[in-house]
Amino acid sequence: MEIIQTDIEGVLIVKPNVRVDSRGYFFESFVQKDFEHKVCKTVFVQDNESMSSYGVLRGLHYQLPPFAQAKLVRVIKGRVLDVAVDIRKDSPTFGQYAAVELSEENHLQLFIPRGFAHGFAVLSAETIFQYKCDNYYSPQNEGAIIWNDATIGIDWKIPEQDIILSEKDKKHPALANAKIL
Repeated sequence: MEIIQTDIEGVLIVKPNVRVDSRGYFFESFVQKDFEHKVCKTVFVQDNESMSSYGVLRGLHYQLPPFAQAKLVRVIKGRVLDVAVDIRKDSPTFGQYAAVELSEENHLQLFIPRGFAHGFAVLSAETIFQYKCDNYYSPQNEGAIIWNDATIGIDWKIPEQDIILSEKDKKHPALANAKIL
């Protein structure tokens, strides 16, 4: 696997070694010892999967300590714009974001360390999205930022009128008013 640094320290693109032949393709999506050697030592304790249609935007979500989570995310089917926003108050990149297109074609994964809000927008007709978390989900420690916070300025790559949000995701505060790390 190849590790590609984004503009925000710690947010990494993981590019697997994909073997393609006449039968199709094969790659190792996760190997603990390789991940620890090239990215960081972590133990993932929960795998999640979602299916969404074009225009669905999920995010920007995070977990507060002691349930903060690092994530390793990827697309099994379709295409998304995946976004990680730095919410570490003392970070030189606080309020900045990294955005990467993940797809079934490019097989890229994104590692998002603890201290980041995460979200994605579905760019294809249908997407299956998977992610590993290094801590368990805790509803009492859930935090979020509104998807269209002007101070962050994310270009989600889809027209605003096409964005589909959950009722919950419509009501999150801006970064300036969010409970953060």
